[in-house]
Amino acid sequence: MIGAVVILAILGLVWSLSPKSVKQDKATWLWDAGIIKNDPEDIVAFSRKEGVTTIFLQIQSEVREEDYRRFNALAHQAGIQVHALDGQPEWAYIEHQDKGVRILSWVEQYNAAAAPDEQFQGLQLDVEPYVLKRWEREEQQVVTEWSENMEIWSQEADRQELHFSAAVPFWLDNVPSPDGSRNFGYWIQERTDSVAVMSYRDDGEQMYELARQELEQADELGTSVWIGMELADTEEGEHLTFYGKSQSQVNEEALRAASLGTGHSSFAGLAVHHYEAWHHKMNVLDDKQGQSNDKPVKEHS
Repeated sequence: MIGAVVILAILGLVWSLSPKSVKQDKATWLWDAGIIKNDPEDIVAFSRKEGVTTIFLQIQSEVREEDYRRFNALAHQAGIQVHALDGQPEWAYIEHQDKGVRILSWVEQYNAAAAPDEQFQGLQLDVEPYVLKRWEREEQQVVTEWSENMEIWSQEADRQELHFSAAVPFWLDNVPSPDGSRNFGYWIQERTDSVAVMSYRDDGEQMYELARQELEQADELGTSVWIGMELADTEEGEHLTFYGKSQSQVNEEALRAASLGTGHSSFAGLAVHHYEAWHHKMNVLDDKQGQSNDKPVKEHS
C-alpha cells in the first residue's frame, strides 16, 4: 500500500511539472532561404515568440551573402543561433564526399568575411541515403561510404571549431556501425556535437520514445539531442504530423515530449519541421479552423 502511494506521488509530481521547470528551447529548419531577403524581421520575431533558440538555415546559391549576413545579425540580436544547413541523399556516396567539403569551405570563407554577429555558429548536414534505391540493395556498403564521408566532414568542422550536427532517423540505432562495435547512430553521435532525431509522431510520448536511445547515448557521450516534431502536411501518414491538429493539441504534446526529454542532460529541446509549415499553421490554418468552429450548428428537423 505504501509503495503504491509512493508511486502515485511520483507520477503526480512528473505530470504536475510546471512549464518553467521544463526545457522548452526549440530549433527549426528553414529550407526556403530565399524568404530571408524580404521578411527577415518577421522570421526572427516569429521565431523568438515561439521560443526558438536555433535556426537551421538552408544554404542556397541564389541567396546573396549580404542577405545571410543581415538575417544572422538580426537573429543574433534576438538571442537566436543560426546554423548553416545543407545536404542531399547522394552525399553519402564516396564520389560525393566533395559536396560536404565544399559547403564546409563555403561556411569558413563566409565566416571569415562576416562580422561576429553575422557568422554561422554551426553547420547541420541532412544526408538521407535510405530514400534512394541503392540503400535496399547495398545498405552495408552505403553505410561504409557514408561513414568515410562523415569522418572527413567531422574533422573539417572540428578544425573550424564549428558546431557540427546531423539530422538522423530514429531507427539509425538499429543499423550496425561500419566497424561493428556499436550502432551507426552512436557512431554518428561520436562525431557530431548534436543530432536532430526525426522522431515524427503526433504524440509527445511517442516522439520521446523514438528519440530515447539517442538521448541516452548522448548522455553518455556528452553531446546533445533535439527531438524532432513534424508540422508539415505529409503523405506518409497522419500519425507522423501535427498538421491537422489544433494548436492546443500541439502545445500539449510538445510539452509532454519536452517534459520527458528534460530528464536527460543531453536534451537540447524540440526541433520543429519546418519553419514554413509552422508559420503557415499558426497564421493560416488555425485561423481557418477557428472560423470553421465559429460557424453555427444546423439543427436537424
